[in-house]
Amino acid sequence: MPDDTSLRAHLLELLRGGSAHATFEDTVKDMPLDRIGVRPDGCPYSAWELLEHIRLAQHDILEFSRSADYVSPDWPSGYWPKSPAPAHSRDWTDSVKAVIRDRKAFEALISDEANDLHRKLPWGNGQTLLREALLIADHSSYHVGQLLLVRRLLGVWH
Repeated sequence: MPDDTSLRAHLLELLRGGSAHATFEDTVKDMPLDRIGVRPDGCPYSAWELLEHIRLAQHDILEFSRSADYVSPDWPSGYWPKSPAPAHSRDWTDSVKAVIRDRKAFEALISDEANDLHRKLPWGNGQTLLREALLIADHSSYHVGQLLLVRRLLGVWH
């Protein structure tokens, strides 16, 4: 197998964010809990909806990448929360922690040199760990940008 150390390092950097974008951690930091369920005028999403969508989609990709037995939720209902606000403000913190925990679990898959980044997952339709890493990075980056915009529209971004 060719040396893919550099590729793995670039994927980890991409998954963690930064470089040309705000990181997930910076974007969710110090979010006023009384604003997480507010949809700014003209915006279809609250910060809570975007956070939960990031969490649910990333978790789905992680579990799909780890197990042939995993069953994805229904699309699109299984990838978005049921309401613009969580039931409890602590749900925000729990969701943030889950995003970070699942991202680190996926990073472990990428870091493990025993995992061939280019091997097709036997239970998929041509997906590879490389493809799934790029999917998480792309999807998260897009929605982190939306989350940052929601914060700006709410006047709670520095």
